[in-house]
This record gives sequence, C-alpha cells and structure tokens, in this order.
Amino acid sequence: GLCRIVFRKEFFASSLCSLCLYFLGPLKPEITITYIAVSAIFFNSGLSLKTEELTSALMHVKLHLFVQIFTLVFFPTAIWLFLQLLSITPINEWLLKGLQTVGCMPPPVSSAVILTKAVGGNEAAAIFNSAFGSFLLGSSSSVPFTSIFSQLFMTVVVPLIIGQIVRRYIKDWLERKKPPFGAISSCVLLMIIYTTFCDTFANPNIDLDKFSLIIIVFIIFSVQLSFMFLTFLFSTRNNSGFTPADTVAIIFCSTHKSLTLGIPMLKIVFAGYEHLSLISVPLLIYHPAQILLGSLLVPTIKSWMVSRQKALKLTRQPKAPVKV
Repeated sequence: GLCRIVFRKEFFASSLCSLCLYFLGPLKPEITITYIAVSAIFFNSGLSLKTEELTSALMHVKLHLFVQIFTLVFFPTAIWLFLQLLSITPINEWLLKGLQTVGCMPPPVSSAVILTKAVGGNEAAAIFNSAFGSFLLGSSSSVPFTSIFSQLFMTVVVPLIIGQIVRRYIKDWLERKKPPFGAISSCVLLMIIYTTFCDTFANPNIDLDKFSLIIIVFIIFSVQLSFMFLTFLFSTRNNSGFTPADTVAIIFCSTHKSLTLGIPMLKIVFAGYEHLSLISVPLLIYHPAQILLGSLLVPTIKSWMVSRQKALKLTRQPKAPVKV
C-alpha cells in the first residue's frame, strides 16, 4: 500500500513536470515573458498614458523615495529580523535563506504596473519606481551592469517611448474608441502567472518536506498582507502628501518583488551551491502569490480609492455663502 502511494505521488509529480516542460518549450518564456510580454505591457502603458502624467510622475520625488527606501531598506531589514526568530524552528534553513534573498529583490517591472493600472492608481509612478528599483539594484549587485541596463532599456524605456509616439498620431482615435488597455494587460498577466507556475514545478529535483513548504507559503502571504497594510497606513496619514492614486502605486511597488531579475541574481550569487533549487523556491512562490493576492484585492482597493477621491473632492468644494 505504501509503495503504491509513493508511486502515485512520484507519477503525479513527474507528469506535472512533463506537462509544464511540454508547454514551456514552445512558449520560450525566457524570450516571450522576459522580453515580449514585458515590452507589450509598457507599450500598452505608453499608448494609454498622457505625456503630462508621465512628466508629473517623474517629479514626485517624495513618492519615489518612500517606495525605494521601503523596498530596499525596510523590507530586507524586517525580513532579516523575522528570520532570526524562525532560525530556531525546524523549517528548512535553505528555504529561510531563500526568503531572505526575496526581501532584497527590487520591485518587478510587470505585475506592480498592471495591478496599479487595474485599480486606476498612479500608473506613471508605478512604471518609474519599478524600472528604477531594478536598475538601482542591478547596478550595485554582481549581475552585469550592461546586461541589466540593456534589458531594462529595451523592454521598458523603448516600448514606452514608442507607445507615446504612436499615441500622438492616433490620440483622437484612442479617445473616441477607448481600447480595452486593462484587458490587454490582464491577458499578459495571466501568461506570466502560467509560465511562473510551470517554472516552479518544472524542476523534479527539488526535495521539499511538506511542513517547511506549507509554513513558507503561509509566511509569504502573511508578509505580503502585513506590508501592504503597513504601506497603506504610512501613505494615508494626515499631511503625508500622497493622493489615493499615489497610495495604490505605493502599495504594489513597495511590496512586490521581481522574479525576472531575481532568478538570474540567485544563479550568480549562489553559483555552485547544491541547494540553489531550494533557495529559489521562496521567490518562485512569492511571484505568483503577489499576483494572486493583488488580483483578489483589486476590487477592494479600487472601491476605497474611488470613495476616498469623492470624499476629497467634496471637502475641497467651496461652501456656498449663507444668506442672511
């Protein structure tokens, strides 16, 4: 009976891996996701965003400082302190090391922008912080600077500029027809989720105990929810200077982590480690988890943003003079 259970478990795992590898082959995610999908997202943003919105976002220094300090200073420090407590537990130590590396990753150049756009937040600010965070960490890490710069330039800057140029020529048509930019971004996001899922299960050599895996998944969701709530509190304080749309961009950009930059960094930093697969697991879980959690929270955050914007408009309207 035990042999039969083990056989079924291994057969299911190998079948799942084979299925993922079968579809990953034709899809070529190292090209379609890393270059084509990300380029499509920013070309889409270039078409939909007004030039004045992009210019205004570049000048919002306070927002940029908040996102980058939270992402690259507070986040990894808080995770490190938390892991000091977890080190005395029986959780796999290599998974904990992987969780620490997740904390050091920059914002992604895809999911944070798409989710901010889906809510109706400050998309231009999300674009800037996602690209800037990846560029900043990539230039200061062991990942080749030229490779990071060229990839970001070709997949973010160039499609965004082309989108803005095309927008100038078809601006009237865009305003009249109102193409479904949100639906296009959602389709690209689904493609990213699928390939990430396949990439996670395509390696049959990962030896994980169920206890450690379940705990890590629970920790990842808890960390994301806690930090999203924390950024919400910080950015909605009185005299914070952030609009509701800014808060949306802050929530997603400050708590999301890049997979496309993270995996190459792990392969370079931990080259030769026999436990590289285990170290990569938290990041491979974190990426689809942040997209799933963010997608589920989109209606709630959107409802809050709309109601908050309406309330602010009412408070700013001049009061009618009282007739005597």
